Amino acid sequence: MNVRGRRYRYVGPAELKAAVRPGGSGFRISSAADFDRWIAKRSTTELAEPFTFVVGMDGALRLAPRRSEHVACAGGDTVLSAGEIGFVRQADRWAVSEVSNQSTGYCPDISTWSAVARALDDVELGRPSGFTHEVVFRRCPDCQEINIVREDDFVCVFCGSDLPAAWNVNPTA
Repeated sequence: MNVRGRRYRYVGPAELKAAVRPGGSGFRISSAADFDRWIAKRSTTELAEPFTFVVGMDGALRLAPRRSEHVACAGGDTVLSAGEIGFVRQADRWAVSEVSNQSTGYCPDISTWSAVARALDDVELGRPSGFTHEVVFRRCPDCQEINIVREDDFVCVFCGSDLPAAWNVNPTA
């Protein structure tokens, strides 16, 4: 797998990262056969909701139950993307029905779609042309709080300062 793109390190609560245990990461999907084995074990109830996902630094998709923490799914590691993903059976194959970059632990930029698309293409899953729900994260330069930008209103909800147009949550990652 060709791995490119910005790296995202975990920026969420320290206690969640401290709770990550070796071997407890999400299921690594590196082939269509891996995905078929994983999805076959999911119940109808599980399939009704999206799953937690990360794209690891190796470019592979990792999946975990929805209520899993992204940092646990990633095994505490740096990622290329993170969010939530849902699947639907279409004719004779599985496809992505919904996918977002919604991860308040990693706060990935919407530009991470390319890493997600490559990971999905590598395992031959049908997919949309982009995130079906984009979340815009910005760190306030004044109070340092992480914000979710809604309706293109780049104003900090904590202190009222202007937020930058470019992603800046963890620029040193």
